[in-house]
Amino acid sequence: MYRTINNGQLRKNDIGKQVTMCGWVQKSRDLGGMTFIDLRDRYGITQLVFNMDTNSKLCEIARSLGREFVIQIEGKVIARSSINKDMLTGDIEVEVTEIKILNKSKTPPFTIENETDGGDDLRMKYRYLDIRRNPIKDNILLRAKVSTETRKYLDSQGFCEVETPYLIKSTPEGARDFVVPSRMNQHQFYALPQSPQTFKQLLMVGGIDKYYQIVKCFRDEDLRSDRQPEFTQIDCEMAFVDQEDILNMFEGLTRHLLKEVKGIELSDFPRITYDQAIKTYGSDKPDIRFDMKFIEMNHVCQKNNFSVFNTAELVVGINIEDGASFSRKRLDSLTDFVKTPQVGSKGLVYCKYNEDGTFKSSVDKFFSKEDLSTWAATCNASPGDLILVMAGEARQTRKALSALRLHVAEILGLRKPDVFAPLWVLDFPLLEWDDDTGRYHAMHHPFTSPKSEDILKLNNDPGAVRANAYDLVINGNEIGGGSIRIHDKDLQSLMFKHLGFTEEQARNQFGFLMDAFEYGAPPHGGVAFGFDRLCAIIGGSEGIRDFIAFPKNNAGRDVMLDAPSKIDPDQLDELGLKNK
Repeated sequence: MYRTINNGQLRKNDIGKQVTMCGWVQKSRDLGGMTFIDLRDRYGITQLVFNMDTNSKLCEIARSLGREFVIQIEGKVIARSSINKDMLTGDIEVEVTEIKILNKSKTPPFTIENETDGGDDLRMKYRYLDIRRNPIKDNILLRAKVSTETRKYLDSQGFCEVETPYLIKSTPEGARDFVVPSRMNQHQFYALPQSPQTFKQLLMVGGIDKYYQIVKCFRDEDLRSDRQPEFTQIDCEMAFVDQEDILNMFEGLTRHLLKEVKGIELSDFPRITYDQAIKTYGSDKPDIRFDMKFIEMNHVCQKNNFSVFNTAELVVGINIEDGASFSRKRLDSLTDFVKTPQVGSKGLVYCKYNEDGTFKSSVDKFFSKEDLSTWAATCNASPGDLILVMAGEARQTRKALSALRLHVAEILGLRKPDVFAPLWVLDFPLLEWDDDTGRYHAMHHPFTSPKSEDILKLNNDPGAVRANAYDLVINGNEIGGGSIRIHDKDLQSLMFKHLGFTEEQARNQFGFLMDAFEYGAPPHGGVAFGFDRLCAIIGGSEGIRDFIAFPKNNAGRDVMLDAPSKIDPDQLDELGLKNK
């Protein structure tokens, strides 16, 4: 046995014990007659002490050790003369009597510490070293805890974990597929699943009325901090349920995870419709940790010959409490922000409601004190507040103001990572129009059920049809989404028709599902949580990369493995593919 105890476990009551320990050399300090080494493993750090007077040979070996050397030591736990209250093991140290070098190490390309000098690319190339750092290690341990607690909760609710295939048929909806050539079926291809959607519906037909899976999914899409080409979902489906059953079940899961992983008791899960979310926050995933709701101002702003407002489809503002103290420099920076290509607005109007009751705005020459007072009343502003106003085409203006709202909240420290504000967004549109293709696309997926009272609108007003779809949002991030599914063949056929599928196309792509619906498909619905994103939010971050053991970079590359890469020409020949 290499060790009798882990680093990080020893305490004051262990003084006098003989121990054998292993780990990596975090750092060493040579103080002449004494040498100290911090020994690190997954569990913590233990200070080792070597005395030149009692064992000079052992001390010389200790002085020769470099960072990240792997060592084994034997020694006696003694009281630490200088207590370190910042360390769990700060009351003790180990007086080493034997040492063995298990493996040497090159000097790491970056420091293995909480705060490192390694950039993202360097850390990704040497990810196995990065994992030794506490922030990454703790994220991976948190992920493991979330996974365990997810299974505990769903198992307790009668769910059955079922694995579904990774080699499936390519489908045209959604993101681009990753395809896999078949050697045994030349010139034919599998696809990796974007989700197990159709399989979990087939499990419902099969009578597995509560299914879950923590499953890998694959989408060949452009990446950013919260996206990876392969990602993990908590995928669930239930039969003989309505929307309310599903919302209650997965509120329960979310409450369970926050309580068990973070010790946080969640209160309410507010619910708003998609239309309300867009009108109030300009986003279908609003951050409700702070207020700053949108106020439509067309009726108080469209006058006085100010053409920017008068020609706008929408004039809308937000009120920032105590924002009148913003300097001109800060206001100018906000204007610069909304003009960035990512936001795409032409400008910003501000109105300060000063503490003395006066007003100062960027449009003083167009609007009187009385006009600005009406703005303040409309926005429910108080002395000391700041009103920010944007105008233009409705959709773009709401989107731009939403970005500004989040930016201001970030500046003011209102987006606190240790505060959790969940929200259900309901009643999404069933379809959305795509100008490029000239047809409607499913906003969720083709198997989402329309609301029963809206089905007749499919023929004459498809854009107005609402879906039995719902998203769980936490802190401005979509954590998961789902819907009540279509379980009737005729309705599913009608849905395919409105999505532009011919009967032949629908049959070719989804004939297996249509056939299944003819053998007694039960009413069913489900949800999928983005597991990587959920872990990141619970861990106080909005980027998922540091919560994945071996992630890809923004170009979809694994810089550690240098993948994707070319393969041997012989392999291509076996697959019936040409080498270019």
